Order: sequence, then C-alpha cells, then structure tokens
Amino acid sequence: MAKIKSIYVCSECGYESPKWFGKCPGCGEWNTMNEELPASPSSTASKSGTSSVNQILSLNDIKEDVERRIKTGVGEFDRVLGGGIVIGSLTLLSGDPGIGKSTILLQICEYLGKSCRILYVSGEESANQIKMRANRLGVTTDNLLVLTQTDVGLIIEAIKSEKPDIVMIDSIQTMTYDEISSSAGSVTQVRECTNIFMHAAKGLGIPVLIVGHVNKDGAIAGPKVLEHIVDTVLYFEGEKNYSYRILRGVKNRFGSTNEIGVFEMTSEGLKEVLNPSQMMIAGRPKNSSGSCVACIMEGTRPILAEVQGLVCATGFGTPRRMSTGFDYNRMNMLLAVLEKREGYIFNNMDAYINVVGGLKIDEPAADLTVALSLVSSLKEKPVNDKAIAFGEVGLAGEIRAVSNCEQRISEAHRLGFDRCIIPFNNYKAITKELKVNMDIVPVRNIREAFNALTEE
Repeated sequence: MAKIKSIYVCSECGYESPKWFGKCPGCGEWNTMNEELPASPSSTASKSGTSSVNQILSLNDIKEDVERRIKTGVGEFDRVLGGGIVIGSLTLLSGDPGIGKSTILLQICEYLGKSCRILYVSGEESANQIKMRANRLGVTTDNLLVLTQTDVGLIIEAIKSEKPDIVMIDSIQTMTYDEISSSAGSVTQVRECTNIFMHAAKGLGIPVLIVGHVNKDGAIAGPKVLEHIVDTVLYFEGEKNYSYRILRGVKNRFGSTNEIGVFEMTSEGLKEVLNPSQMMIAGRPKNSSGSCVACIMEGTRPILAEVQGLVCATGFGTPRRMSTGFDYNRMNMLLAVLEKREGYIFNNMDAYINVVGGLKIDEPAADLTVALSLVSSLKEKPVNDKAIAFGEVGLAGEIRAVSNCEQRISEAHRLGFDRCIIPFNNYKAITKELKVNMDIVPVRNIREAFNALTEE
C-alpha cells in the first residue's frame, strides 16, 4: 500500500506546499507551515449527501425561484443581511472573543422559533451551559434543538434526520472531519468542514449560520478561502471597554455590504440601538475647545460622531502623535496641510485625536472635522455647540465635495444642530428647504471653516 504523502499548510494564509519552509512563500510569515495529511477528494460530497454527477444546464432552462428570506426579529441584524436570512445560504459571523457572536445567534432563536425549527450545534459549550445562557437571554422557544457535537459526519446525519429550517454552527474552529488527521482548527479542517456545510446548505436548501473566530491580527482564523466559500461574511466590531457593538457586512451575495447594525451589550444580551447618532454625541461637553461633530455615512445611514482633538506643548525632542478611531497616517497628513497651507504651527506640539464611543472612521469626509478639532485645541477656541462640519481635505488645503451631502445635513437637523459647514462645491445641489431650515455655510479651505464654526 502506497504511503500517503503529507503536505505543509500555512496557518495564516492557507498556502500549501509538498515541502516545509521556515518562511511562508504566500504571506511571508515565519514558522506557520504545519504538516497535514490531504483530504480524500471523493469524501466531501458523500458526507454532505450531494451528488457528484455534473448537470449542465442552459441559462434559459434554469427556473428562477423567488428569493425567500427569513426575518430574524432583530431589525439591525436583518438590515446588515439585506432583509433577512436567505434560504439555502451560508453565513459566517466573526469577531473577537466575547464580543457577542453566540449571544446574537441564541437571541434570534426566540423569534425564529415561532415559525421555524432551529438546530443549534455547539462544539464549545455543553447542553447545560447553553440552557443557562438561554435562560439569561429569555429564550424559551420549543422549536430550538441543541446538539453538542464536533464530528461533521454526525452533524450532517442529524440535519438529514431532523430536517430543521435553520442550522447554527458554533464554532467552525471546533469542527472535525474524520477523513483528515489534523487537529480541529487547522487550515485543512476549517476549509473542508466549511465545504461540507456549504454543500449541505445548497443541496438541502437549509440556511446555515457559522460562527468563526479571529486571529491576533483581527482576520478570520483559517485560510482566506473560507471567506470565498460562504455567501455572507459579517464582522462584529467594538472595543472591549465599550458596551457598543457594530455588526458590519464585509461580503454579501444577496445584499449590500455598506450597511451596519449597532447594538449595545447589556446583562440581558444585545439590544438594538435605533438612534446611533444620539448615542455617539451623548455627554458632549459644551464650550470646550478641541471638540467637533462629524457626519459620516455607513451604507445608507448617516451617523453623527464626536471627534476630539488635543494639542499641547511637547516635552520631548520629537512631538508625539496619537490617533484612536481615525487613521494615524491621515492624521499626520492633515497636520502637514495645516502647517504648510494654513500657517498653524504644530511642529513643537503633541497632537492627539480620539473618536468618542469607540467608533472607527475611515471616510475622507471626516478630514475637515479632524482638522478643525486640532485647530480649535491649538487656538483654545471652542467651536459652536450647534454646528457640524464635514468635507475632504486636499493637499493644497482645499475642501473637496463629498457624497450624500443632503442626507448628512438632514440627520444633523433632526438632532437639533442649526449650522452646517460643507464643501463649497456641494452647496449648489442643496435644496431650498434645507437652506431654510439650516444655516448652511459653504467653505473653500480650512481657515474659512474654522472662522465659520467659531462664530456665535
């Protein structure tokens, strides 16, 4: 009998090689090549119960089914999914440990249990532990079936026998496939187990939700191909020191990837935050220099966020720069523009930027807000409490136009702001109604914006 040749797989990127390397040729990481035995190519289809016979069809002969979705009862979760869970889809929910992945899945079971039978498969908790958590979250549905198992073959058999409407796997890193000799959580195990669940979801028409852990860099643990296999990839974001959580769609074959859902972690589980803007600017200090409000777009939703800047004399030879919630390199670029184009001197000052509430801003429209908060702190001059500002800052110091300007202004007006500093090129497209309700000031550069914000 011929000896089965082992392969070496990178635990970071999934690169495979017949020989060992100290440095992975795929991603360049050191000491990540692990020895594993290859999976049998014919076993995946048999485990999932799907046929290996290829059937070629003409595009015109394929019958188009109406897209059916299952509402979860959590509006923020449905928003990110694109309106609900699609029948036969495979969804990956990822995030840091303890951020609320298992909590949100168990919570939606209460609503889903009214019309669906749910199979909750756990490889990390015992049935008693799941029961305790369900009691704490108020989940009492009779249509929730619990299976504590890690063998994929037995799980597929349970799915075929019970025929549930929805399957939840917690988590994919604990699942094992008996045709593979490597340990649970390895690259090959994660990839093959996900493939089996994918074939089961498509072949049986049952939506499958999978929990996936992340590695130390914040990426989904396992090979990058894991994200290509599934239909939808959702990330739970949030700082451990904050109670707020953001659910973001990274990939979605059935909807937009620009939507986010905002939740608050409480003792009774995750609760929806229906007005994120109000939450982000709550407790904002009045008549304090270095504070300015930005309006950013998260998909189709405008959100107001407070940006705080602090500028003080440095005690070191090289001034210190620190940014939380805003790109560090872009902050340095804005400081250079303020010095070169506007004449504000920061070369002997420490500069700090913080986005309140743990929100991370990566939109260029926040450039003007960050720049104004730094100038306000430098000049010790507070900005108007009822004013917001947004716009992209160019290297010449100009303020460039941004998208969705009217939506941003409407959100600011709804929350009680009466003055809005916008790019000059956006002003012509503003409706007369908004111009009547708000004091809209178009500006061409940062100095004009600062003078308009500090006016009483």
